[in-house]
Amino acid sequence: MNLTLHIWRQENTTAEGRFSTYRVEEISPDMSFLEMLDVLNERLINKGEVPVEFEHDCREGICGTCSLMINGVPHGPEKGTTTCQLHMRKFKDGDEITIEPWRAKAFPVLKDLVVDRSAFDRIIQKGGYISANTGNAPDGNAIPIPKPDSDWAFEAAACIGCGACVAACKNASASLFVAAKVTHLGLLPQGQPERYLRVTAMVEQMDQEGFGSCTNTYDCEGACPKQISVRNIARMNRDYLKAKIMGN
Repeated sequence: MNLTLHIWRQENTTAEGRFSTYRVEEISPDMSFLEMLDVLNERLINKGEVPVEFEHDCREGICGTCSLMINGVPHGPEKGTTTCQLHMRKFKDGDEITIEPWRAKAFPVLKDLVVDRSAFDRIIQKGGYISANTGNAPDGNAIPIPKPDSDWAFEAAACIGCGACVAACKNASASLFVAAKVTHLGLLPQGQPERYLRVTAMVEQMDQEGFGSCTNTYDCEGACPKQISVRNIARMNRDYLKAKIMGN
């Protein structure tokens, strides 16, 4: 495969960015998208040029650090897939591909395709924990939990914090991310002591970080590589309202 790549290059947070065009040839359709970028960088280095900065870690669809906007779509054209799991066979020979970083006030660009997502870390620090001592595995399994609640909690806990929901939202809202983190703890017995303090603290931190408001366009759900449902946002909003009524 021969491809033309239009890649966002930006030296640092304050620098003015621009698109640079690169031609990559003899790309195997069995390569992952990140492997294709590896090939590009190897060739740039061999020519004495500056390689493109992008994030990656597990390359197994687990960590979420591979986040890229590909042809205007978070993680690319394949639904329910992270960038590292996207294969070049999803594209055609001769395609032009535009690659950008996440675009959000709360995710400032550090360099090229790398953004600072530490805002998510600060939201987690505000309430993503429990005080209950769960003991060892047998003790945890001894607590009965209704099957619908456990299934919903597992679904919400699948969130990898990549930020695709923010990138896809026209308001750059982090509501789906925060709702998933609130829900997977709030549905379980061990998460009840901090349930209302948690939702208040995390939602307010989300607002302080500069994320936008949710206007129910469902783009976040469509872009989520783990296909987390917007019903989590509705549940978060209900808990937040209850927390305010109770004075939390």
